[in-house]
Amino acid sequence: MPSTPSSPAVALKQVLEDMAVEGELYETLDDGRLLCYACGHECKIPDGRPGVCRVRYNAGGQLHVPSGYVSTIAVDPIEKKPFFHAFPGRDALSFGMLGCDLHCAYCQNWVTSQTLRDDRAVSRVHQVAPDRVADLAIENRAPVVASTYNEPLITTEWAMQIMRPAVERGLIGAYVSNGNATRRVLNYIRPYVSLYKVDLKTFSDREYRRLGGQLDNVKRTIRQLFEMEFWVEIVTLIVPGLNDSDDELKQMADFLVGISPDIPWHVTAFHSDYKMRQTPSTQVAQLIHACEIGAAAGLRYIYAGNLPGMVGDWEHTRCPRCRTICIERQGFMIRSNRLVGGNCPDCAEPIAGFWGGDDRVPAQP
Repeated sequence: MPSTPSSPAVALKQVLEDMAVEGELYETLDDGRLLCYACGHECKIPDGRPGVCRVRYNAGGQLHVPSGYVSTIAVDPIEKKPFFHAFPGRDALSFGMLGCDLHCAYCQNWVTSQTLRDDRAVSRVHQVAPDRVADLAIENRAPVVASTYNEPLITTEWAMQIMRPAVERGLIGAYVSNGNATRRVLNYIRPYVSLYKVDLKTFSDREYRRLGGQLDNVKRTIRQLFEMEFWVEIVTLIVPGLNDSDDELKQMADFLVGISPDIPWHVTAFHSDYKMRQTPSTQVAQLIHACEIGAAAGLRYIYAGNLPGMVGDWEHTRCPRCRTICIERQGFMIRSNRLVGGNCPDCAEPIAGFWGGDDRVPAQP
């Protein structure tokens, strides 16, 4: 149903516009349009119009972008992001804003991600000072500050206002993203973001375009993240009938191996949500089969997610050399962490990860 002048969606749009500030990730074109390069769409935006994300828009020749608020803020296990090879057993101070540059029909965060695109997606916003987020992380002994819940690329300027002081105080920045980036936005965030999770949703460009993106953009981003020495972990939500064929899963695994066999690949179970409530949930056997395809392709660290305690060893981190369990998990819970300085406790094989300083907690103010 279209919005009415009194609808919550219209009211929220006005609130977001009132809080918007001029962004940095754009340039002015000869014809007066603005080229936004916060995400891979690289929208060329006429005056008075928004980009694909709906939250970045051209106002009188300036790109106005989200600022000054969070829609959600929480302390989460870092395994929930998921990062399995960084700060195991520790927490991340997670914050999210509103909007996304994709429109996935199965989005599990659609209430925040589809703001201004779906009238049902209306969330409250909470004004916050950038330094306060770092304060909360330190108060809760969380070594990581993560931009998540919506697509962080489209709210990057505000995310960096939060992460700059956080990093200066000894915290680590993280992005939980769909990976539809540009090299320029990655250069912009690199001084303050060390951990980057990418959703590799499918290996079909046709399906990516149905979701609002392009496969080549995401592949390019993953390569660039690795070259730029972010710590990268990849997540693929296994959706029955969408991306679960053996051929497609093998293509994904082969692509990741071609970059590095040490990139962790999380294959996670789909649960019916949003506009795909009739699609059946992923079964345990399907998830394990996807893990086996990844292992056969040569990936060294593969994890089955969203079905805790049901997938055997595919929740644990094993040494790729001697196969001893280095980190034992059940869901987001660490049952044991036997790593010794980032190495296998039995054979001393280095286990790829962001292990340095994982016992550090900044002093509380």
